[in-house]
Amino acid sequence: MRKYFVEFTGTFFLVFTIGNVVVAPGAGLFAPLAIGAVLTAMIYAGAHISGAHYNPAVTMAFWFRGKMNSGDVFPYMVTQVVAGILAALAVLLVKGTPETLPMEISPLPALIVETLFTFALCLVILEVATSKATKGNFYYGIAVGLIVMGGTYAAGSISGGVFNPAVAVGIIIMGIEDPSSIWIYLCANSIGGFFAPAIYKLIHSDE
Repeated sequence: MRKYFVEFTGTFFLVFTIGNVVVAPGAGLFAPLAIGAVLTAMIYAGAHISGAHYNPAVTMAFWFRGKMNSGDVFPYMVTQVVAGILAALAVLLVKGTPETLPMEISPLPALIVETLFTFALCLVILEVATSKATKGNFYYGIAVGLIVMGGTYAAGSISGGVFNPAVAVGIIIMGIEDPSSIWIYLCANSIGGFFAPAIYKLIHSDE
C-alpha cells in the first residue's frame, strides 16, 4: 500500500507544481525549472519505495521492460490519474478558479513532440534506473528532472510539454488545455511509453 501512497504523493505534487507555475499568476520562463526541480526531489524521495513513476507512460515502460509486476500496473495508473485530478482541483482552490484560456495547439506537431519527448523521458528513466551498467548510481533523479525540464522548454509552446497522461488530465481540469486535445496526449504518451522499452531492449540485448 505504501508504494501507491508514494505514487499518489509524487504525482500530486508534480501536477500541483505545474498548475501553480502555469496558471496566472505563474512563474513565466522559470516554470520548467520549478517543474524539473520538484520532479527530481520527488524521485529521490520515492524511488526506493515505488520506483517513482508518477506517470502512466513510465509505468507502461517499466512493465514492458519487465521491471514491474503486472498486478501493479493498473493500480499505479489509477493512483496517478486520481492524484492528477485532485492536484488540479487543489490548484483551482488556491488560485481562486481563474479564467484561463486553453492553449491552442496544432494536432500533428503536438502529437510529434509529445511522442518524441515521452519516448526520451521513458528511455532516460529505463537507462538510469533499470540498466545493469548504471545500477546504484546517484544521478538518476537529476537525469529525469533534466529531461522533463528540457523537454518542457522545447515543446511547451507546441504541446504544453506534458509527456504524462496524469498531467494531461490535470491541465485539462485547470483549463490550460481544451478537453478535445486529450486524445493527443493519450496517444502520444502511450506510443512513447511503448517504444522506449523496445529500443532499450534492442540496445541492451545482452541483458
